[in-house]
Amino acid sequence: MTISDFDAWARSFLAIDGLASIDASLNGIQVGRSGGELSKLAFAVDASAESIRRAAEAGAQVLFVHHGLFWGKPRRIEGNLQARIRLLLEADLALYACHLPLDCHPEVGNNAVIARLLGLGDLAPFAPYHGVALGWKGSYAEAQSLDSVLARLGPGASSPLSLIQAGPKAISRVGVVSGGAASDVLMAIEDGLDLFITGEASHSVYSEVVEAGIHFAALGHYATETFGVKAVARRLGAETGLETLFLDLPTGL
Repeated sequence: MTISDFDAWARSFLAIDGLASIDASLNGIQVGRSGGELSKLAFAVDASAESIRRAAEAGAQVLFVHHGLFWGKPRRIEGNLQARIRLLLEADLALYACHLPLDCHPEVGNNAVIARLLGLGDLAPFAPYHGVALGWKGSYAEAQSLDSVLARLGPGASSPLSLIQAGPKAISRVGVVSGGAASDVLMAIEDGLDLFITGEASHSVYSEVVEAGIHFAALGHYATETFGVKAVARRLGAETGLETLFLDLPTGL
């Protein structure tokens, strides 16, 4: 598999072209490489200097990220951007970005993976963005406590970065939108959900949350967007046998 083959593989199931009109990210190959066969791909949430260095040190030929280097408009190649690109070129390391297509995908998307880990049934698309639902919502046949719901996502989720406990003790209906989607709680309120899970909190929604009587849990932008890149790595390894590596570089945010 070459970098062109990998691009074709990713585009075969991720809606990279279909979401181009609403996604500011330059999805797909952002920085190429000289060619040759791929043997190892690194996966990370962010295209930081540290993730690039670690991918290169691990001997990867491609770094696949959720947050790439280019967003919606041309940038001067200087400063930190220039330094990151230099690291990529010196290592002959390709950079591949996948933003919204990795949020909304029904199998490997951040929100779909989280919804399945939560054990939700009756899953349905949720929280449209320019007509495309990025999140998922679902329900429990038997109501759960807030602590038991969050514990399903691992130890880190049991202590959210921000938690507004304004909903019912018995939780049946839950919505999930990863990353910076605090305002989507308004759609959760409209849908009558008991709990909304996202990455970042916002002061602007506090009163709406409290007055509507819904739980709001912000688990961290970074933390909620590790799920998709990990899922793509697992799929790539299973389908191609290529070696994959997840680079965990939490920001605490």
